[in-house]
Amino acid sequence: MSKSVAIVTGAAGDIGRAIARRLADDHDIVLLVDIDATAAEEAACELGAAERFAALKVDVTSEADTTNMAKVAAGLGVVKTLVNNAGAARAVSLHDTTPEIWRADNALNLEAAFLCFRAVENMLKASKGSLINIASVNGMAVFGHPAYSAAKAGLLHFTRLVAVEYGKFGIRANAVAPGTVRTQAWEVRAAANPNVFEEARRWYPLQRVVDPADVANAVGFLASPLASSITGVCLPVDCGLTAGQAELAHTFSQSDHY
Repeated sequence: MSKSVAIVTGAAGDIGRAIARRLADDHDIVLLVDIDATAAEEAACELGAAERFAALKVDVTSEADTTNMAKVAAGLGVVKTLVNNAGAARAVSLHDTTPEIWRADNALNLEAAFLCFRAVENMLKASKGSLINIASVNGMAVFGHPAYSAAKAGLLHFTRLVAVEYGKFGIRANAVAPGTVRTQAWEVRAAANPNVFEEARRWYPLQRVVDPADVANAVGFLASPLASSITGVCLPVDCGLTAGQAELAHTFSQSDHY
């Protein structure tokens, strides 16, 4: 029987590695895709045996690269899951956003997901597989990084587009929207401001930020048969951020219970 394959883009980062580790529980092979070939190889070696974790250098904004990615994945087995995790945010405000930044953020955070899906769509049709897009709470409300946020909002709609048009083939498309995730990027901010996590957690009802494993577990669930009737949804993994803020509730209600 053919081996089941999961593809994870942006797999060399903390969230990507956690997702790859989790999907290995339900897939025979996980293909770790990243623009940094060395980092992808290191991540694959860290996660386990070469027959379980493969690495591939891919620029997900390149149609030629994503086409090659599909060919490599097909050589490994049957693609069951595609996780579009690659992403980055540049300018923190609209005022600081140049046309070049706007286009670059949209290419990486939105167009790349389209290219990756189109590259493997026939394989997902054959396997009745699952597409999972890693979006962000930034795509649901304003938290800074406007070009990134606009792209993530588009990614949420792209998720629904796939769910509706490709559902007849058995393909399920869902999104995960993380809040603040404790990754190396945030550790750099913490080095500059030791209170950054303390400042962030006050806005979260659970009084903490997200761990990469939390995101990975949500992806694992959405990719599994347990979510066989779930498609076209966005699952926030945000410690309650998008539900509301206790400080605002206290201000508006003047109740000490918040």
